[in-house]
Amino acid sequence: MSLTKPTLTLSQIIQMNIGFLGLQFSFGLQQSNMSPIYSYLGANEATLPLLWLAGPMTGLLVQPIIGAMSDRTISRFGRRTPYFLIGAILCSLSLLAMPYSPALWVAAVLLWVLDAANNVTMEPYRAYVSDRLPPHQYPQGYLTQSAFTGLAQTLSYLAPSILVWFGMNKEAVGSNHIPEVTLVSFLIGGVLSLLTIVWSVWRVPELPLSPEEKRAIEAQPTSAAATLREIGAAIVEMPKAMRQLSVMMLFQWYGMVCYWQYVTYAIARSLFHTSEVNSPGFHDAVLVNGHVGGFYNAIAFVAALAMVPFTRRWGAARMHAFCLSVAGLGMLALPGLHEQVWLFLPAIGVGMGWASIMGNPYVMLARSIPPARTGVYMGIFNMFIVIPMLIQSFTLPLIYHSLLGGDPRNVVMLAGALLLCAAVAAIFVQVPRASESVPLPVTP
Repeated sequence: MSLTKPTLTLSQIIQMNIGFLGLQFSFGLQQSNMSPIYSYLGANEATLPLLWLAGPMTGLLVQPIIGAMSDRTISRFGRRTPYFLIGAILCSLSLLAMPYSPALWVAAVLLWVLDAANNVTMEPYRAYVSDRLPPHQYPQGYLTQSAFTGLAQTLSYLAPSILVWFGMNKEAVGSNHIPEVTLVSFLIGGVLSLLTIVWSVWRVPELPLSPEEKRAIEAQPTSAAATLREIGAAIVEMPKAMRQLSVMMLFQWYGMVCYWQYVTYAIARSLFHTSEVNSPGFHDAVLVNGHVGGFYNAIAFVAALAMVPFTRRWGAARMHAFCLSVAGLGMLALPGLHEQVWLFLPAIGVGMGWASIMGNPYVMLARSIPPARTGVYMGIFNMFIVIPMLIQSFTLPLIYHSLLGGDPRNVVMLAGALLLCAAVAAIFVQVPRASESVPLPVTP
């Protein structure tokens, strides 16, 4: 992008990230509801990771390609905006259809479409933030984005409980056994997903490309083979700090997926002493997880904003290591708690960790990659998220009974231990300072 980018006001930074509210509301609905939805439709606990394959598989295939394509896109709407809009429309349609799934395979297919749509939007959105902001505003931009993640997921986790508070019957279910409060929550998500993206790109449009930038993009080949070659070259020439981030991301995301998939089941056993998914106790556990998830995402919203000066002072790597540590300790403690009120204490640590996960790694990344390759490197960086998810999907079913005793509480504790490992790995990431320039790669 342009060498000189205008410093944005706080209002502009907030408005450019409002689209993340809808995007992350969708992710929050998945995190808090997809495992129960699969169980209502007949899935068993051990196979849940395999049913969650949609996210990592579509992320692995879609995001690097979309990131590379958005780097080379010239349109009347901008480089990134076409991808925002296409992804938002598909995401909204999938959210509207999901709670009407008549069978397990339909829900699984819709999750593939939903995740593909989210992935079409995600990395161009990350690149849009670094395109639009000067480097000294990266912490504010990405941590504001993280704050919207916390706010959106607070609302998505609490949505079923809010509907119950407004008078909906928590035990009312459709013919497919999916609660009506879940159905309405997904309908709300479908509307938010599209409207918030449209607001952001309307209020804070992309910067126009200079004639030199247009000529440089037009000079690049646009075939599918050229896109794949660009991804391969970017991987070979990957900056050192980005390679170091891959180790941290392996532990971090394996642990987070374990937590999301099994925390409802852990709460059902610890608080309600049940593993029966159609029991009132399990329905209560879903709502309690919504309360706890809403709380930790509210913590994430506040923590992300409060974290900005500390990240500037201590550096993103140290701040991230601290937040991962308190999150890991919280997850280790959570399965041993047997009263609902005490669940909110470890949720403080989980919220701090989630706030940092959605912000600080991108601060580290944005300072480590050449601006001309922001889109492709953002897409490749997503591989550091989805590959751990794929590993988790195939390995956890193998150890669920043999090593973890078939107990979801042990899976949550495993998640905590992995986040502590990620904290150690974060300390060793060598991030360039804001004043240091990243050299452009030499490509054929």
